[in-house]
Amino acid sequence: MTSRLPRRTVLGGMIGGAALASAAVGTGAGSAVAAGRAPGAGTGQGTAGTLAPEPYVPVAVGAGGGPAGTDQVHVLKVGPDTARTVLVLVPGWFGAANDFRLLARDLVAAVPGLQVWAFDRREENLADRSGFTGPDPLTYYLDGHYRTQDPAASPYAAHWGLPRTLADIRAVVRTAARGGRRVVLGGHSWGATTAMAYAAWDFDGCPGYRDLAALAVIDGGVLGAFDGTGDPVADSPEQIKERLAAIDAGGVFDLTMTGVGLGSRPESTQIWYQLAGHYALHDPEGRSVLQPRLPESLSLPYAVTNAGLLGVLVDASFGWPNTITVHSGHLAETGDVRGWVDTGITPIRRVAQAYAGPVPGVWEWYWPTRLSVDLDVTDAYTDSALARSLDLRLLHAAGLDIPLYAFGTSYAKGTVEEAARKVVTNSRIPHATYETDAGMNHLDPIFAAPAANSLTRTLAEFLR
Repeated sequence: MTSRLPRRTVLGGMIGGAALASAAVGTGAGSAVAAGRAPGAGTGQGTAGTLAPEPYVPVAVGAGGGPAGTDQVHVLKVGPDTARTVLVLVPGWFGAANDFRLLARDLVAAVPGLQVWAFDRREENLADRSGFTGPDPLTYYLDGHYRTQDPAASPYAAHWGLPRTLADIRAVVRTAARGGRRVVLGGHSWGATTAMAYAAWDFDGCPGYRDLAALAVIDGGVLGAFDGTGDPVADSPEQIKERLAAIDAGGVFDLTMTGVGLGSRPESTQIWYQLAGHYALHDPEGRSVLQPRLPESLSLPYAVTNAGLLGVLVDASFGWPNTITVHSGHLAETGDVRGWVDTGITPIRRVAQAYAGPVPGVWEWYWPTRLSVDLDVTDAYTDSALARSLDLRLLHAAGLDIPLYAFGTSYAKGTVEEAARKVVTNSRIPHATYETDAGMNHLDPIFAAPAANSLTRTLAEFLR
């Protein structure tokens, strides 16, 4: 086992912690794949009836200097187009739109007149997910047939920081608001930080919060929201100078995920976990096809099913860093091939539904390092000299005058709520709802079954 990975490794859905150094993913240049609802997704536990179409649609955004096809973002739409309220959700670090598909379905079922838009950043256009629609995803990815994005050929990504992301989100928010619809902006983990930054941002003289009816932050935020994790933000002027120099030297994509040991490329770990979700969804009781390809450091003394392997990777009971797992269940105690037994709040099939995708995915493959820098500096939530030097236009935090919902889990040990209260104290927010469920891990709120999900219940109440 490796030591506990730092906070910035887990904010978007990182699961794992074993030293898997001998497993590698091949190389190749990425392209986007358009899609609607995920194959095999079903209705999901707790959602009745036949699902309406869930389109994954492009939204044109400003030029960012990337390859052809990257001057657009995508949103996954869940719920009726006739809805008068749109909840736009931003995923966290290394997170992507499918983080929110199951949660969105549950919220739409609970809140009449609601549509949910799950946002994918422009860098998702770089990922080659086409192998997940073919007959042999394992060979396509683990034997190196997919197209990869070479950091050395991607200097444009050095400029894909928070200003670029917020400009893209504003295009989505304005599109969602057409016809006089109300827009609530929210996010999970660093997506919550992004949403708070949007609200305080100065868009050519217009405060971001004026675009919004409310804010909803899930297990993240600003003003020390992550302090309870024991891994403080790296935002001193000296640290920022060093991090920017590394970007200038070619480190345009964040490589933190490679610390898991599942490969040396920016996308290696993400591919492994999507493969685990794919096989757990499509053949849950079959003998794991990935287990023989895992390195010795993750070996088990018995064979497991595809669902069992996914459970081993994501469940808190197996000893991975507790903050980045779910409460799902356990392996069967006997059998030549041991399957998965659901006993927790997050059934393994729901995790598989989300992880499998194929498009959108749960994982973002190519997270820009500059975005990590900018979000760390945003934690102070003030118009400082350091923020101005990075073109972070956080001018309007004191003027926030829209309702706020904040939800925390065991992840930050209470500092998510503490930070949200600081935001309210230092602004004009008229009403705030604070919810904490210490029985949840960082990822449980976005995947847990609705009957056991306190986020679904309390956020639905707030939206109503």
